[in-house]
Amino acid sequence: MAQAIQKITLSAARDIPFNKLVLSQQNVRKIKAGISIEDLAEDIAHRGLLASLHVRPELDGDGNETGIYRIPAGGRRYRALERLVAQKRLAKTAGVPCIVSKGETLEVEDSLAENVQRVSLHPLDQFRAFQTLSEQGLGEEETAARFFVSIATVRQRLRLASVSPRLLDLYAEDEMTLEQIMAFSITNDHVRQEQVWDTVSRSHSREPYYIRRLLTETAIRAGDRRAAYVGIEAYEAAGGVTMRDLFDQDQGGWLQDPALLEQLVMEKLKADAEAIQVSEGWKWVEAAFDFPYGHTSGLRRFYGEQAEMTEEELARYDATRAEYEKLDAEYAEADEYSEAAEQKLEELGAELDRLNDRPYVFDPQEVARGGLFVSLGAGGELKIERGFVRPEDEPKDETDPSDNVGHDDGDHGSDRPVAGSVGGDTQPNDEDETIKPLPDRLVLDLTAARTIALRNALANDPVIAFVAVLHAFVLKAFYVYGSDSCMEVTLQSARFSQTPDVGDTVWAKEIEQRHEGWGQDLPKDPNDLWDFLIKLDEVSRQALFAHCASLSVNAVIEPWNKRTRAIAHAEQLARSIGFDMVEAGWTPTADNYLGRVTKARILQAVREAKGDQAADLIGHLKKTDMAREAERLMAGSGWLPEPLRMTVLDGFSESDTVADDASVGSDDGETASELSNLPAFLLDQPETSDDDTGDAESGITGEHLAAAE
Repeated sequence: MAQAIQKITLSAARDIPFNKLVLSQQNVRKIKAGISIEDLAEDIAHRGLLASLHVRPELDGDGNETGIYRIPAGGRRYRALERLVAQKRLAKTAGVPCIVSKGETLEVEDSLAENVQRVSLHPLDQFRAFQTLSEQGLGEEETAARFFVSIATVRQRLRLASVSPRLLDLYAEDEMTLEQIMAFSITNDHVRQEQVWDTVSRSHSREPYYIRRLLTETAIRAGDRRAAYVGIEAYEAAGGVTMRDLFDQDQGGWLQDPALLEQLVMEKLKADAEAIQVSEGWKWVEAAFDFPYGHTSGLRRFYGEQAEMTEEELARYDATRAEYEKLDAEYAEADEYSEAAEQKLEELGAELDRLNDRPYVFDPQEVARGGLFVSLGAGGELKIERGFVRPEDEPKDETDPSDNVGHDDGDHGSDRPVAGSVGGDTQPNDEDETIKPLPDRLVLDLTAARTIALRNALANDPVIAFVAVLHAFVLKAFYVYGSDSCMEVTLQSARFSQTPDVGDTVWAKEIEQRHEGWGQDLPKDPNDLWDFLIKLDEVSRQALFAHCASLSVNAVIEPWNKRTRAIAHAEQLARSIGFDMVEAGWTPTADNYLGRVTKARILQAVREAKGDQAADLIGHLKKTDMAREAERLMAGSGWLPEPLRMTVLDGFSESDTVADDASVGSDDGETASELSNLPAFLLDQPETSDDDTGDAESGITGEHLAAAE
């Protein structure tokens, strides 16, 4: 006969007056953690005591109950009740729900069991509970107040609960981490979330940053100049959606509708440009996000003059400058730092800058025939380039300088013969008393002799020779329709309009600022340029010469013209001035290199920069992702692609020069020995198909490419 199973008897529950309860010294919780006693007291006051205290009757020496009950489990709840009693919000004799233990186990065991066997709420259950409260009408602020958390925490929990149910189920089954769910929460698009998860679940890279990158790859950062120009509020008012990351710094989030943003930018940009044109009276205006580098080539540039200070402004400037210099001198002799003095100096300096930064006034006649370019600066501000005249808008006497050839400067009453006038080479009639123009051939011979003598004299005056070349350079660089020079020195400046974003580089901006500065200083009339250069100090002349000379540098390797000798000279020039592209600030990015070559090239670059292990980390990725990861891995490595590296080329021997018919488009007549000294990337130029993204210089075979992919 089977033995009957003994039934379990649960401890009785009853209300015990608060003043009959005391804490047991056997409670294992000694360290404060979790919600504070103050917050717990407020929660009990709001919703009551949700869990009973676990108590044991206190016994005297004879084993009789004393009427007092010790609390081995529930100490924090007791202290919260104690706080409410002290605040007179709870009566001392109020009944407290308690489970009275019979004492078969030790008190310390009861305390330990209650805390160890307690299972914390799964985060997903908490997220969904917050979502349920929200759906039932409880606001974010009220929820935060009731559960003693910040409003930001409530928003984070609600955002996590809004992730695709399919992904939340995976998280509940521990197939995803909380960090991954946080990454997915930046968008509310469940379809896109699931697409990205399907992608990353098949790859080795499941890091949260990679998930965020995939979710935002078609979006635009809120810090983008276009977003800064239009404004997030205007974008959202037009129906645009912004993704926000509540768990990480996102600098304003990501704009999900690039087409809408660009439409808003162009509408605002055109409106702003037209407003400037009308208010200032320009003949034409062109507006664009960006203009290609060299977009002003062929246009004459004129500059305005800074407005003069009024008497009041001049007096304020002198007084401010005197105060600044006095305070600066006193502070320089002081022994201690003074925040007040620093702030005052900063304020005075800002006032001086404001007085110096006066608007430029342009000639109304020039404005009536000129125009301006309006684009976006790096920070989303308007970039305005004023004062350009198109050739067709020039007055006739300025557009065609050759019209002045043969003019006698209006001195029609002079007996001076005019050189080069009609008369040809016919022999003069010695009997004719009429003074006729000199024969052309005689004029040619005489001026040839003068030219030779002038050359010889100029060779003996290096200072004026420098000025003469500088004069020719400045005429070409700053005066499109300027006066001619007797110096047959040419200055050509190659334009790179086919190269995107080159105008946004720090180097192009420095050149532009330098050119703008000299343009403001140079005389408006090119006929006054010579006297200006003569009076210029030597250091300024050299700086202007270097600027003009720099505009002619062309070290571009073109597919149809390798320009071997010119590139070799560019290497010599770079080496002479200690130039290096790494020191200049170039670094490989997905835009400027990595995204424009094959996967094999990307892996080769990473391998050279960071080693085989780094290359193996990204070998499984698709090309777009590989380029971005390579950019991150190679940051600060100092790696350069072959065309940007310094190479060692042997000297060229003119006697060995032989035309190399195999060289594509070469007019330099490279010799075989010369070609052997060139870097490999200049020699290896395989044909590329439309499918091979940008790797025009690659010597990598299809087998290598297939292996890399």
